[in-house]
Formats: sequence, C-alpha cells, structure tokens
Amino acid sequence: MVALRLDTRLSARVDASDVVQEAMLDAARRLSDYERERPLAFYPWLRRLTADRLADVHRLHRREGRDVCREERQGVPDASSGLLVDLLVASDTTPGMALDRDEQRRRVREALGRLAPRDREVLVMRHLEDLQVAEIAAILEISVSAAKMRHLRAIERIREILESDGHGPAS
Repeated sequence: MVALRLDTRLSARVDASDVVQEAMLDAARRLSDYERERPLAFYPWLRRLTADRLADVHRLHRREGRDVCREERQGVPDASSGLLVDLLVASDTTPGMALDRDEQRRRVREALGRLAPRDREVLVMRHLEDLQVAEIAAILEISVSAAKMRHLRAIERIREILESDGHGPAS
C-alpha cells in the first residue's frame, strides 16, 4: 500500500519500508487503545495509521527547503496507475497484438488519469491491495453497500471514458 502511494518524486528521499516502520511504531504505541475501543477491524485500523503516516511524509517533504511538488517527474508513471493498467489490459503475445496492447495501455492510463482520485483509490484498494468490500468500507468509513456502489461507479466511469474516446472499450 505504501509503495503504491509513495510519490515517485520522493524515492531518493524516503523508502517505503521507513514509512511502514514508523506506522508500526505508531500502532505499537496505540495498540492498548485499539484493544480497549476496537473502532474497526484490525487491518483497516492499521492501514489507516499507515495512510496517516504516509500523508505526514508527503506534507513534510512539501514544506522542506526544496518542494518535491516542483521537482520534475522523470517520466516515471504513478505506481498504482501502472499496475492498474497491467491488470486491466490483456497481455497478448504476438507482435501485432503487442502493438494493440500498447495502445490499449496508453488509453487505459489516460482514462485512469481522468478518474476522480476517490474512484482511483477504490480501484486500487479492491484490485491491487485485494481488499474485501467490507474492509474498503471500514477504511473509507462508509457502509458496505456504499463501498460496493463506489466500486461499481468507478468501473462504470472508466468504461465511459474509454468508450467516449471513440475507440470503444479496451479488452
């Protein structure tokens, strides 16, 4: 989860394992409170702590002397978008099919870039983190039915974007 969400521009400054280690320290400090209150299932609670730590890291590096947001991307795509593209586009093997696949990957990447962040997030949680809908609901603090609907709408939005570009849906 951290590796997927860590801004690629921070890779020279921060390692995902450092973020995870800090999150585990937070969890160890707060474990007795968790056991007493049990605000949600353990994994969503731990994931939320980790996401909070990751947000702190991003904020910290935006405030330091050289703003990471101003650094130029070196053509490195967002990790979660790249993995979602791989998941959504079939991997064919012939040279002709490879050209088609490359075009589909470009189209899907563009479509993912046009999705709202909350739509991308629910797709990442479901398809890359392999979270169950109930876990997604707990993390987002919404009902299970709302989480199902949010996932369905995200799939529909990406399909609409792909169909609206005039080429029809990606395979």
